Amino acid sequence: MNWRDVEVAIARDPRCILPIGSTEQHAQLSLCVDSILAERVAVEAADPLGVPVFPVMPYGLAPYFTAYPGTISLRVETLLAVVGDVLVSLAQSGFRRVLIVNGHGGNNPVGALAQELMAEHDGLSVKFHNWWNAPQTWAKAQETDVTASHANWMENFPWTRLAHAAAPEGEKPMVDMDLMKASSPAQVRALLEDGSFGGRWQRPDDEMHAIWDTGVAETRAVLDGPWPDLSNG
Repeated sequence: MNWRDVEVAIARDPRCILPIGSTEQHAQLSLCVDSILAERVAVEAADPLGVPVFPVMPYGLAPYFTAYPGTISLRVETLLAVVGDVLVSLAQSGFRRVLIVNGHGGNNPVGALAQELMAEHDGLSVKFHNWWNAPQTWAKAQETDVTASHANWMENFPWTRLAHAAAPEGEKPMVDMDLMKASSPAQVRALLEDGSFGGRWQRPDDEMHAIWDTGVAETRAVLDGPWPDLSNG
């Protein structure tokens, strides 16, 4: 899109999507898993509705993974400042209904930021949507395998794999999450080793597509509404 396309889109529909992700270790999968998934689910959800999807924010909060090369972690205040500036810019462009599609659990502070911005900017409505653990999508994942977690089968889609890095066979014991949360980055790497939180590294593609389709449909439903009436500010 160019700026004229955006102007036409805003005149037709005040909605847009801002995907946010992270660049961090995901075992044998791409460092960009969270960004890939957030952007793709946003695009597939928005396409039938003709709603613009802005480029994914590729960096988030991942301090616990910084002992793994390639992980990039922002400070909390940096992430909130950047996302806040983006949201204000979208509002200045004329968008009044913004759906943030989040692909990384560490980014949850952005949800609180959205509430603050709505209090400060009349006529702006912001929804914060964790696509992977929204009720229907999470239920579908749990129906498939209760071990759904970071860098295991739950994030292993055909579009997050690397051709040169096959998934290991078998199943890994689940990590002690309480211990991990109390550990330094070096200790986290020693605890996780490859980076997965446990469970199987890969499941059949037909199962993954079923989860994905649920995620896209649920994200589209959130985008479709309901939204508050903003005509009176």
